[in-house]
Amino acid sequence: MNVKLILSLVASIIKLFIIISLLIFNSKAEEQNIKSYSDDKGILSLMYHRFNENKYPSTNIQMDVFKQQIEIIRNLKYNFYDPKDLEKKFHITKMEKKILITIDDAFSSFYEIAWPYLKKEKIPFILFVSTEAIGQNGYMTWDQIKELEKEKIAYIGNHSHTHDYLVDLKNDDFIKDINTASIIFIKNLGYNPIFFSYPFGEYSNLIKEQITKNFKFSFGQHSGLIDINKDRYELPRFPINEKYGDLKRFQFLINLQPLQYKVLYPEDKYLIKNNPPKFSVEFFDEQTNLNNINCFSDEGNRWEKSNVNFNKNTLNINFRDKFLFRRGRINCSLNDDGIWRWFGVQFSVKQN
Repeated sequence: MNVKLILSLVASIIKLFIIISLLIFNSKAEEQNIKSYSDDKGILSLMYHRFNENKYPSTNIQMDVFKQQIEIIRNLKYNFYDPKDLEKKFHITKMEKKILITIDDAFSSFYEIAWPYLKKEKIPFILFVSTEAIGQNGYMTWDQIKELEKEKIAYIGNHSHTHDYLVDLKNDDFIKDINTASIIFIKNLGYNPIFFSYPFGEYSNLIKEQITKNFKFSFGQHSGLIDINKDRYELPRFPINEKYGDLKRFQFLINLQPLQYKVLYPEDKYLIKNNPPKFSVEFFDEQTNLNNINCFSDEGNRWEKSNVNFNKNTLNINFRDKFLFRRGRINCSLNDDGIWRWFGVQFSVKQN
């Protein structure tokens, strides 16, 4: 075979490789950027921490109340969501709403009290683990985590190493924290989980970008439902504890459906100098009853009805004051011809 023919074949192979690479890149870009309104019933994700630990009401739930909540879910004919389906079907419209159970921090009270019940009832869940605390007093051990992980219903998530306020760390320290956790997971489980949960629900664009390199999904602590248009690295959850776990409120939120949107600004949820931020949400042209939206926010450390105005299908909030606590929240609901829809936002506020 002469040199010219060889060079010609090499050039053809290179050209084919470039074309295939561009097609793959473009298909991924389309998957990430194309958003359209759909009849997505959503995944409603619940976040728990401790069970029967009365000293910690802000993160605790009584086990008898938890069982009653599960009964409410079943009486309403909702099924539980298997986390493995997130990877398989995230971009498929969900025609049936399901409930996803998540537990943060791997406290020993979960293993001792809630785990036997979930196992008996065959309810799937994600357990988010911060690796530094494992084996310490009040936390699960690696043997216990391995015991859970063998079961089909149990999925393990990464919750960082130190459980620090990640937005307060220098970039190198944050990366070190995440890498340390990943190494420990690989050592103990043989893999790094595909699920991540931001400690305290706090993250910046910088943190989010780093998480996208190591995980396939990440969860915050802002309320709402997971629909086809949600960012897979900003997935919402409803925190459930003694204060926000009463059964009347629980039944209301379990019946909620997604309040979908096309774009939400600001993209970066970490407020440094832009406090309060310029906030807007662009909805889809097909959505109805948008004028029925009510939003409440806690700027100035006061939960009050937000000052909302619409420009066509874009909602704007004019904040009354700065967000004073390290986390600021907005919750918006819509009575859409008798169907209650909801989304929430959490900002992290830079501390002096």
